[in-house]
Amino acid sequence: MSASPVRELVGGAGLLGRGLGTWARAPRLMLLGAVPALIVAAVYTVGLVVLAVNSPAIADWATPFADEWDEPWRSTVRVSAALALVAAGVLLVVFTFTAITLAVGDAFYERIWRDTEERLGDAPADPQAGFWRLLWRGLVNAVRLVALSIAVGLGLFVVGLLPVVGTVAAAVLGAFFGGWVLALELTGFAFDSRGHALRDRRRMLGVRRARTIGFGAAVYLLFLLPLGAVFVMPAAVVGATMLARDALTGNDEAGRHP
Repeated sequence: MSASPVRELVGGAGLLGRGLGTWARAPRLMLLGAVPALIVAAVYTVGLVVLAVNSPAIADWATPFADEWDEPWRSTVRVSAALALVAAGVLLVVFTFTAITLAVGDAFYERIWRDTEERLGDAPADPQAGFWRLLWRGLVNAVRLVALSIAVGLGLFVVGLLPVVGTVAAAVLGAFFGGWVLALELTGFAFDSRGHALRDRRRMLGVRRARTIGFGAAVYLLFLLPLGAVFVMPAAVVGATMLARDALTGNDEAGRHP
């Protein structure tokens, strides 16, 4: 009998918890993974501050139809637009942060992924495709995922224009959609090393969609905490490796022991 969606969501979040446990087992290895995340996070923090400061002006520009509206409707729509803009910006930051950090710290995260695979057993052989072919495939996948994140971000911005309800709905949908895209990004090492393309990744993770979203949403929410992405990023690579092995083998016990 298949597990309930709620149980799968919790199980997916638990994979991140086991990834965080790697900090106690291999702190030096995890610190290596925190370095590129810290560098990218510093740059992104400045960008988010600039976006937040300028969001009211951008919201006014994006809602010219409200110029002639009476108060409080004009202000309500524009405050909602400003909040939606920030929410969409955060979503895009989380998506692109992961892609850029994985690219910047590729060597570090590959070590973390390989260490996890070897601990769990039956690790894949070193890729035979060659450096440049793997690099090209990784870049193509990253572009596809970023394009998807932009499309989702624009959709959530439109949803967020609805007063009050829209802001809450955009935040909830952002966590779910964000979780799915983050899981796609973070499982790249495990799937690529076994010769699976992005479409295969989507299909296999889709079979365990609730578990995948549970993991990704947990990563997404912790990324929103101050310095959360710095400490969670290496743990997310560990958890994503377990998630990928689970999807590849169809065994709920895969990756149970970090």
